[in-house]
Amino acid sequence: MIEKGIKIEDLRKRYGKGDTAVDALKNVNIHVAPGEVVGLVGPSGSGKTTLLKCLGAVIEPTGGRMILGEEVIYDDGWKVRDLRALRRDKIGFIFQAPYLIPFLDVTDNVALLPMLAGQPNTAARQQALELLQALDIDHRARAMPSQLSGGEQQRVAIARGLVNRPPVILADEPTAPLDSERALAVIRILNDMARQFETAIIVVTHDEKIIPTFKRIYHIRDGVTYEETGEGREF
Repeated sequence: MIEKGIKIEDLRKRYGKGDTAVDALKNVNIHVAPGEVVGLVGPSGSGKTTLLKCLGAVIEPTGGRMILGEEVIYDDGWKVRDLRALRRDKIGFIFQAPYLIPFLDVTDNVALLPMLAGQPNTAARQQALELLQALDIDHRARAMPSQLSGGEQQRVAIARGLVNRPPVILADEPTAPLDSERALAVIRILNDMARQFETAIIVVTHDEKIIPTFKRIYHIRDGVTYEETGEGREF
């Protein structure tokens, strides 16, 4: 029986061959249940970025097994034919840099993914506006990305990652440019969505403001993961 959520078993990633080979991931084992938000922390060069790229079907692992949602996507080889559709429909990405489309306004930046997935334009835009309101950025709904501050751009990017209600969300330093109040608001929204839509979320972070909110934390060092129980502090 396939377990839902995010499940990674003995994931490995090697760059190069022979004497120049580098093992970025050696023995990664992670399980995030539906409805759960888990932190992933580790020093620079520990393998965090490589792990997210493997999970996001951006680069191919060297070995191991990955399950996203109810689907085995990798088992010593890709098991999904259309990786682009997988990324579009099943995985929400939230990055430290917003990567907004400069010629689309805020609403259209958020509504674009559901539109591409076949949702009617009106419904997609309404869904986008609801998320923008939740992130306290709806007053900038008609603004262009160049008119936004860095913090405002990041909140729009977070809304874009959430809008398709994917079973899996990968968030890479999503609160880095935000102040304490807005950072905790973002984590609150991620937790609310996780519970409401049975979404499994991994948050890569160095942000001391949000680390105490996680009930479980995975540490990664030299390509190997270690799990610990977090504080799960209310926010």
